[in-house]
Amino acid sequence: MHEERPVGADGVYDKAPVTDTNIPSHLEQMLDILVQEENERESGETGPCMEYLLHHKILETLYTLGKADCPPGMKQQVLLFYTKLLGRIRQPLLPHINVHRPVQKLIRLCGEVLATPTENEEIQFLCIVCAKLKQDPYLVNFFLENKSRSLTSQGAPSVISEDAHKSQDPVSADASQCPQPQEPQELSGAAGVGHTESEDEPPPQMDDLSASLDDLNVSSLPEASVLRPKQDYNLVNSLLTLTRSPVKTLNPSMFNSENNVCVLPQDGRIAVKACEGLMLLVSLPEPAAAKCLAQSTCLCELLTGRLTSLYKALPQSVDPLDIETVEAVNWGLDSYSHKEDASAFPGKRALISFLSWFDYCDQLIKEAQKRSLSPSFLPLTACLSAVPSSEMGILTSTALLHRIVRQVTSDVLLQEMVLFILGEQREPETLSEISRHPLRHRLIEHCDHISDEISIMTLRMFEHLLQKPNEHILYNLVLRNLEERNYTEYKPLCPEDKDAVENGLMAGAVDLEEDPLFTDISPDNILPNQEWISSPHASPDHPKNDGKTEVHKVVNSFLCLVPDEAKSSYHVEGTGYDTYLRDAHRQFRDYCAVCLRWEWPGAPKPLEKCDLEATFFEGHFLKVLFDRMGRILDQPYDVNLQVTSVLSRLSLFPHPHTHEYLLDPYVNLASGCRSLFSVIVRVVGDLMVRIQRIQDFTPKLLLVRKRLLGLEPEGPIIDHITLLEGVIVLEEFCKELAAIAFVKYHASTTP
Repeated sequence: MHEERPVGADGVYDKAPVTDTNIPSHLEQMLDILVQEENERESGETGPCMEYLLHHKILETLYTLGKADCPPGMKQQVLLFYTKLLGRIRQPLLPHINVHRPVQKLIRLCGEVLATPTENEEIQFLCIVCAKLKQDPYLVNFFLENKSRSLTSQGAPSVISEDAHKSQDPVSADASQCPQPQEPQELSGAAGVGHTESEDEPPPQMDDLSASLDDLNVSSLPEASVLRPKQDYNLVNSLLTLTRSPVKTLNPSMFNSENNVCVLPQDGRIAVKACEGLMLLVSLPEPAAAKCLAQSTCLCELLTGRLTSLYKALPQSVDPLDIETVEAVNWGLDSYSHKEDASAFPGKRALISFLSWFDYCDQLIKEAQKRSLSPSFLPLTACLSAVPSSEMGILTSTALLHRIVRQVTSDVLLQEMVLFILGEQREPETLSEISRHPLRHRLIEHCDHISDEISIMTLRMFEHLLQKPNEHILYNLVLRNLEERNYTEYKPLCPEDKDAVENGLMAGAVDLEEDPLFTDISPDNILPNQEWISSPHASPDHPKNDGKTEVHKVVNSFLCLVPDEAKSSYHVEGTGYDTYLRDAHRQFRDYCAVCLRWEWPGAPKPLEKCDLEATFFEGHFLKVLFDRMGRILDQPYDVNLQVTSVLSRLSLFPHPHTHEYLLDPYVNLASGCRSLFSVIVRVVGDLMVRIQRIQDFTPKLLLVRKRLLGLEPEGPIIDHITLLEGVIVLEEFCKELAAIAFVKYHASTTP
């Protein structure tokens, strides 16, 4: 194999384009020779041609020609050769000093200028390097360059003393002993050949294999007297530059009519490929690379800066419904045909661009969250927290916040969004301080806004927020106010109560047959197969005061809340209580799987240890929900559906205090306190009075139900339609709560 020299007769580099020379064909021949040689030898064995390439620094020579781009087009040929060499040779080449040094230098040339003719070759080369690092993550240490900085301040020595090295961990204290990638033994001669450094090559003491970030960990030295060395991660920097590769204006010729997907121009694919390369790099498990990525590159600034810019570019006229219903967006597939899209709307392109980049940030942080990449999204949250001046502005901003909450999946980004929306407070709320976190206060107030659309949108946002795997959400909204159980009135057991407990009755509880609210029980309302349910075990020594009333009484309490004359479900097939059991079981199982990591107690805090004298406030969130629930007979159908949906979500959480407060009808409420059951009881009392004033109430109620189910065509407007729809929602909600109570109790008693 011979070294190709592109020189003319006079010894000067030819000015003719490289494509007019035999260089491309000779490079291809050289690559074929190397591949053939490897195929003919045993795995891992280096042949003489590869030895020659390494020993005579052919890659260094090619880099020099590529940097000068002489003859014209040489840079493109060099990039192609490097890419094919790394991609087609199976044996590890990057550990060799005469490979990773020229590769590192070539990386620096990538992205120097955007929209250059070699952009495509640059991104292919960078991506093959990223792929090699993904295969062998330890190799990334070769690509962390160290820039000279003073290691000490105020006249301290500029070199770490031998004693300081000795004081470090034995593995990382000495450069010759650190666990760095080493060159294979058979190629040590090629790597050790004397070499004259070029101008753009770092000094040997800063670029040698022994100079990795692990060696530069000087944590044993006092922080006040040490400035940590700065590392350059040029592979990341080049990829970051190429993510800004301009995308040409889309035109109809770019669209594939078969699947309605835009075929991006070349430079659009370059930006996407650069993002893919960054995704590979952030997932590398090397701590040194993760630290350098977070501290010495502008990756975090790119993520937040571009996201904020895309948010600001959203037109204010975007319809909130469009934000809600736009199709799911993946960061690499954010193009669509505006001309052929039947659901196109003004601002869709800008919205998809924002959501796709948010998805990219989310996925990137999800890959890197174990490796300390945590960008601050304060610029974006500052934009989101701006107070719109109009109802449409409020609706649009809430819809966008809802969409972000639905889309986020990484724990790090979710935590930041949660603290942004709810604040960090974990102490019990007081009525005088509910506006302590302005955004939280404003969003909760919007749940009871004069505009039904704003109320529904905000309630949906909170419903999706409650489904996210973050303990602070429920604690901030609800649990911190129930911690002391001061909504209960503690009554020590007297001898009569102890006898009742021995007989399986709750102290202070009333049997359903003795409760005046439940004198109209019909056989259809009784929970089927009650023999499956065993009452919780109680003894005189261990009275049952943990809030778990016998499940059949709890279930029947909810099923019998709505009087028979106000019920309509038993007239329509397939609308019984049992229809909610399957959904409740699935949802509760999912909640338990998420909440298991939070190590919640299995029983309520003993009342003897609770501060029952403290004034109870259910919290701003539950206050608004209970107020809304109290007006269920006078609110639009869609609002009622959303309010009850949020309350059922809260009831599903497997925490003993939320269970007691929301699902135990027999809890002894302290004076002035209310629970979900007591709120519904007041609504039913109001309903009993209002029923008497409506002529033909039951037939009208049944007709409304059938219309809602689509069993009857729309006809003339029915009087009192809002109240009738509210009664139907109330009946269904009580059945849903009964199903949740049954499922939760059954799960708690199943071994």
